[in-house]
Amino acid sequence: MKTKISNTIKFLSADMVEAANSGHPGAPMGLSDIMTILMKFINHNPKNPNWLNRDRLIFSGGHASALVYSYLYLTGYDLNLDDLKNFRQIGSKTPGHPEISTPGVEIATGPLGQGIANAVGFAMASKYGANLLNEGDNKIIDHKIYCICGDGDLQEGISYEACALAGRHSLDNLVIIYDSNNITIEGDTEISWDEDIKTRFEAQGFDVARINGHDFNQIEFALNEAKNKTKPYLIIANTTIAKGALNLEGSHKSHGAPLGKELIKEAKKSVGFDEEKSFFVDEDVLFETRLAIEKGDLEEALWNEKVANLSDEKKELLNSLQNPDFSKINFPDFSNQKIATRDSNGKILNEIAKALPGFLGGSADLGPSNKTELINMGDFPNGKNIHFGIREHSMVAINNAFARYGLFIPFSATFFIFSDYLKNSARMAALMSLKHYFIFTHDSIGVGEDGPTHQPIEQLSTLRAMPNFYTFRPADGNENTKCWEIAINLESPCAFVCSRQSLEPLPEAKFGSVKNGAYLIKQVKNPKITLVASGSEVNLCLKAALILDNKNIPTNVVSAPCFELLCEQNQGYINEIFNKNSKILAVEAASALEWYKFADEILNMKSFGESAKADDLFKHFGFSDKNIALVAENLSKKG
Repeated sequence: MKTKISNTIKFLSADMVEAANSGHPGAPMGLSDIMTILMKFINHNPKNPNWLNRDRLIFSGGHASALVYSYLYLTGYDLNLDDLKNFRQIGSKTPGHPEISTPGVEIATGPLGQGIANAVGFAMASKYGANLLNEGDNKIIDHKIYCICGDGDLQEGISYEACALAGRHSLDNLVIIYDSNNITIEGDTEISWDEDIKTRFEAQGFDVARINGHDFNQIEFALNEAKNKTKPYLIIANTTIAKGALNLEGSHKSHGAPLGKELIKEAKKSVGFDEEKSFFVDEDVLFETRLAIEKGDLEEALWNEKVANLSDEKKELLNSLQNPDFSKINFPDFSNQKIATRDSNGKILNEIAKALPGFLGGSADLGPSNKTELINMGDFPNGKNIHFGIREHSMVAINNAFARYGLFIPFSATFFIFSDYLKNSARMAALMSLKHYFIFTHDSIGVGEDGPTHQPIEQLSTLRAMPNFYTFRPADGNENTKCWEIAINLESPCAFVCSRQSLEPLPEAKFGSVKNGAYLIKQVKNPKITLVASGSEVNLCLKAALILDNKNIPTNVVSAPCFELLCEQNQGYINEIFNKNSKILAVEAASALEWYKFADEILNMKSFGESAKADDLFKHFGFSDKNIALVAENLSKKG
């Protein structure tokens, strides 16, 4: 039966790719033997993909999606054969790489290496959840994280970052299965890679086993060994890509292209399958694999009894983790305070963390500079402060898993310039609509003496260009608070881009509010000029407006803390903000090219920065009240 199930997985996967005339048959066929055994070990309930104490199965190599969908269909998730036949088609449940809209897919892994870091994140979330909720022998969080990865995943640097943390925290609930088939798109891995993976992982604090990935007994023995590990566990499974694909078996040509109808027919015939039938699953195979439903129902019922036996205190905690009450947050008031937005942001973070048991996070070794320490709230795995070390990329992928786990709301912090290092993971957060907050400090040339290598220029525009991602750049402490009041209720990732330097408090809004993305803080009847800015440049615009008013050039000033929210407003609101009879000048110490959507002209950065004091740099690059007024005056004279 094991061989029959494995062959069923092989040919379901090959048929999917063939029907779509697109996809990756090699990895699914090479992994079918492992999946046949692994299915017996995974503790899950296909009828309830969100059961909290399920094992998580992460496919770091998302190109093996045909294997994912075969597994989900066979074990009884809400996928049918028609869904498999619609592989890689618009609107289907079976996209080319797994996405969380498909029932049973834990996380969209996307670029190689992401899934390993996600798996580490799930394992860390599980450990923290267990420390919060378990009572003695009543362990309501007690499950494994399985991750299947390939050569490409381990070549990506993010895997080094994440696995070092897994070893550091002795994540004995993490099992990584390495599909070692020695094949990449360009050929044999030897053309670019000859690393000793066993030694590498042992050095990072893993237990490591090496097996034949096509020997059912060896696979089962290795997975059984995972039960008693005190360290994270790597199983190196030596496999053959496209196992069973006749003359394409072991060939890199099987990685990312259909095998061809005739070859699939011959392959099916060679193992006794009906070569004329596609997407065929024998009843005995389906009966065997669908036992996962009955087993899952039983496991969840037993778990519900454990939850029922929790103390009232733990039950209340579990409920507050699963249903956070944002109304309990005591947001601070920064009225009349001259304060850096990184400092006000730190105070806000602490108030959120006090009110929400599931709010936690950390910085890529920049906590004192980012002002992100959650005071007196302890360190992971027993507290809310996670020390990621200098690992920006894996930090965000790990926190994406925290956001997907079902109990937590994470934040990730670093200098804004280093947002480039984590961009792929941030993009995956946006694609999945994760409630994940990004704290980016040292937001502009205001970084000062550290110079152009540390002064973000194009990063603000990059984040604003990303769909389903909200970027807030507050101009003072109270605007920062109002931004958080909006962001905490959004079901999308949000970034806070904060200043190193202290900022003067703004006047009250004259029209509109932060929830609209931009609002008037200075308003006259018939403006000739409207200045729009965010962050530290808003106060400069207010000063420039006084100069312009004294020259009989009536001026409005708009603070725009969130460009994305502004773009979502109706035309009536936008017309109120940007008076049609006035010229619009956008002012930002960044590339800021997106402002041409609204502005007639932009005063922006047209080069990298320099090394000098922040005040000198702002003047040098034209961000002074006098120069803003001069540029605006010249604009007002244009037809």
